[in-house]
Amino acid sequence: MKIAIYGKSFNENFLPSIKALLKELKTNNAQLLMFGEFYNFIKQKYNYTPEVDSTFSEYKQITGDINFMFSIGGDGTFLESISYVRRKDIPLVGINSGRLGFLADIAQDEIPACLQAIYNSNFTYETRSLIEVNTKNNLFGDLNFALNEVTIQKKDTSSMITIHAYLNNNLINSYWADGIIVSTPTGSTAYSLSVGGPIVAPNSQNFIITPLAPHNLTVRPIVVADSNEITLRVQGRSQNYLAAVDYRSAVFGSETEIFIKKADFTIKLLKLDNHDFYRTLRNKLMWGVDKRN
Repeated sequence: MKIAIYGKSFNENFLPSIKALLKELKTNNAQLLMFGEFYNFIKQKYNYTPEVDSTFSEYKQITGDINFMFSIGGDGTFLESISYVRRKDIPLVGINSGRLGFLADIAQDEIPACLQAIYNSNFTYETRSLIEVNTKNNLFGDLNFALNEVTIQKKDTSSMITIHAYLNNNLINSYWADGIIVSTPTGSTAYSLSVGGPIVAPNSQNFIITPLAPHNLTVRPIVVADSNEITLRVQGRSQNYLAAVDYRSAVFGSETEIFIKKADFTIKLLKLDNHDFYRTLRNKLMWGVDKRN
C-alpha cells in the first residue's frame, strides 16, 4: 500500500496520534510519502523525525499508484490537499487534528478504527463535484477549480459593487452587494452557510448562488442545476475586485468576465461506515440539541 500524507501544522496534543499513525502504517508495510513542509514542521517543532520513505512538494510527484492521500488538519488543509490529487482519482482521507471539520471528519480517537477499516476494506467512497472558473486571461492558471466555492467581492472598503449574474446568458439578477458566492453542495456548509445560504446535501447536482450583504433584503440565495454555466460581470467605483477559489485569490478588473461551470472531474472521500452527512450535521452544527432536554 502506498500512502501520501499532507498537512501543515498541528498542536502538541496531536503529536502522539501522528506518531501512532505512522508507526501503524509502517508496521503494515505501507510506503509513505509526506508533504515536505509538513515533514520539516514535525522535525523542527517537536524534534521528531517522521519515518517516511520520501517527501513531495509538487503535484507531479503524486503518482496514480498512490492508494490514499491522508489530509491531516482541518477543512482548510483538506482543500489544499485537493490540488495535489486533482484528476488522479486518489481517495482522500480527512483526519481532523483540531475541532470542527466537515471534510476532515475523522476524529483523533477514530484513527485506529479508520486504519482497520482500510485494511479490511470496510468503508465506502463518497464522490464530490467541483466548480471550475475560467476567464479569458486565465486568472487562476491550472488551479482554476474549487470544492467549496467561488467568491467575488469588493477589494477595498468602498461602496457596494454590482454583480450581473447570468445563467446560460439569461440574466438572473444584478446584485448590488458586497459580493457574491457560488458554491457547490459541499460548500453549502462553508462560507455560503455563514451568510444565510441553505444547506444542500452532497451529490445534489447544483450550485448555490448567495449574495454577500445585498442592498435589497428581498434578494435571497437561489439554487440552480450545475448543468448550467454561470457568467458574472462586475461594475463599481473601484477598478479592481477580488476573486477567491477556495483558499486561492486573485485581483481582477472590471473588464474581466468570470465563467463558472461544473468541473469535468470529481474527488473521492473515504467514509467510514458509521459516518454520513446528516450525522456530521448533528455533531458539528448541533442539530436537534435542546438545552431543555
